Amino acid sequence: MSETSSEEMDNVGWVFYSEREEWKDVKPILQEEGSQPIVAIAYSAKFKDVYDYLRACLYNNEFSERTLELTKDALILNAANYTVWQYRRMILQHLDKNHLEKELLFSKSMIVDHQKNYQVWHHRMVIIQWLNDAGNELNFVSQMLSEDPKNYHAWQYRQWILSTFKLYDNELQYTSQLLEDDIRNNSAWNHRYFIINHTTDFAESAVLKEISFTLNAIEKATKNESPWNYLRGLLIHTSNGILDPQVIQFCEKHYSQGNRSPHLLAYLIDVAYEKGESHPHKPETGELLNRAIRMCNDLITTHDKIRQNYWKYISYMLEDKLRNNKLIKCDSNIVLEI
Repeated sequence: MSETSSEEMDNVGWVFYSEREEWKDVKPILQEEGSQPIVAIAYSAKFKDVYDYLRACLYNNEFSERTLELTKDALILNAANYTVWQYRRMILQHLDKNHLEKELLFSKSMIVDHQKNYQVWHHRMVIIQWLNDAGNELNFVSQMLSEDPKNYHAWQYRQWILSTFKLYDNELQYTSQLLEDDIRNNSAWNHRYFIINHTTDFAESAVLKEISFTLNAIEKATKNESPWNYLRGLLIHTSNGILDPQVIQFCEKHYSQGNRSPHLLAYLIDVAYEKGESHPHKPETGELLNRAIRMCNDLITTHDKIRQNYWKYISYMLEDKLRNNKLIKCDSNIVLEI
């Protein structure tokens, strides 16, 4: 099908603004592209018609029912046009509040059609601000996330709703369900951290409970990076930090069982380095550092080749710590240098 015939089909039933009796009082303003544009954009006749009248209304500062309808047509043609969205909000401010509830229906239809468009989400946020009522927004966002669990704009909007209207009560349970459905949903892990931060301020009891939750999640997929990152974020708020006994025991158990997840190895390497800082002259520290060097070699050659330069650097840092701590490497044991 040719472009011309496609455009003709799109215009079936459409009455151009230039042919509408109620718009005869408006002189459209054409887009100025210069006498010899380098690359002229091939706008459709419908697009030109709508935007020519839109420019005229903007110029005349008209805020009316008909301009509200005009912006709707303009946004259907180009949902990413920030100026049109802003103009539409200005029109809504000049009209009565009854239009705002209807506007939620329009914004919903636009979000459904343009889920990754920042402008549509921002517009809905402003309308909700004006209404000062979260209504059924969390359910609406849940529907959108069920279609695309990693929609950044939807997550950003959800967090704005939660923090603005203090609707945290069931949110941790919501993330638990999302992670039950997909343990690798990194967006849900990020959101869970947001919730813990805003509801517990990382109180020790809450953090310990979350650590247990996270270790159970890691059990299901030890190579999944998201819960490991989440775990690291939790440990920042504990007194032991990365040297948390529960986590070390968990990692040592899996390592002894032959698990060679890059994230597991990376954690044990960091534990060795940290013990090299806190207990530098203990023989067992030397053993840990040497084992960590071997882990780096395993990552370089087998388990994380793509970051081999990084692990070479970490291996060098571990060897340097061995030297600085006055520990030397033997075939099987580490002894203090005399």
